[in-house]
Amino acid sequence: MNNQIWGNNETEYFFNLNPETILNSIDKLGFKTTGRTLALNSMENRVYELEVESKVSPSANDFIVAKFYRPGRWSKEQILEEHQFLKELIEDEIPVIAPIEIDGQTLFEIETHKLWFTIFPKKAGRIPDELNDEKISILGRLLARIHNTGVRTQATHRLEINPTTFGRNNLELLLNNQNLPQKYHTPLSDIVNRLCDTIDPWFDGILNHRIHGDCHRSNLIHREDEGLFFVDFDDMLVGPAVQDVWLLVPGDDKFALEDREKLLANYEIMRDFDYSTLRLIEPLRALRYTHFAAWMAKRWDDPSFTTAFPYFGSDEYWSSLIGDLYHQLEKIQGISCF
Repeated sequence: MNNQIWGNNETEYFFNLNPETILNSIDKLGFKTTGRTLALNSMENRVYELEVESKVSPSANDFIVAKFYRPGRWSKEQILEEHQFLKELIEDEIPVIAPIEIDGQTLFEIETHKLWFTIFPKKAGRIPDELNDEKISILGRLLARIHNTGVRTQATHRLEINPTTFGRNNLELLLNNQNLPQKYHTPLSDIVNRLCDTIDPWFDGILNHRIHGDCHRSNLIHREDEGLFFVDFDDMLVGPAVQDVWLLVPGDDKFALEDREKLLANYEIMRDFDYSTLRLIEPLRALRYTHFAAWMAKRWDDPSFTTAFPYFGSDEYWSSLIGDLYHQLEKIQGISCF
């Protein structure tokens, strides 16, 4: 299993990616672009909606979406494992959006720019404003079906989520990053190491398989004629099913617990769920806090990140993060592991 969090090569940026390069790369695949492009919202990659006149695939229409992957974030093998998972999900009639296949390939390269890219059919939809009982029930069954597909084969190049990959490795990155002031090195190290040492045994013996990995509500779309879709499998992981469950219903109040119960009741219509893994929710939440901080630190030289997260790196940010992690440790210590 891959332990590289941020890819196998040093991250580069997309400063050389201009409209001419984008359009030429698409035309070389057999499309005929009209020149109309629209940049879509994406922090990690560069994603564009493009109008085309001719089609090279039955799954393409008058508009396609081109995704250019951030160099160094994922290796070729990791991206292809994402595409393979999506292909299997489509074959199992699960509502996801898979890349368009051209001459047996889904991944292409602009060699002069060292950029991998892929093409998706455009499928417009909106993020659900809220998850009502009906949507939660549907999502429970769909998520179980995704996991049924996920267990069939392995993703040997994808990151496995555990206290080392998402905790200790991210701590090491932060300690070597100029955005973390020296005065916070010891406090942050202490709490992350205490958390990881505490939860290490909790991850022993659990069933790990391919999961969405970043399965929050913003990675869902609702299409009026087709219903709910799961999108954005970039951060696909190898991990326990509960990682996807808690991100869909992240709260811990009475109403969230009721929603999670409904989700899992419907999940179990399609697949058994190990309820003992619910104890991993707070450890996984703590690891996500650390992972998010490391993600911002790694990308801080990208102007889009400094604009989107102006508070990052401030004293308030680091003291708040450390406080949140101590709060997580207190919650975890109140949970029985076995």
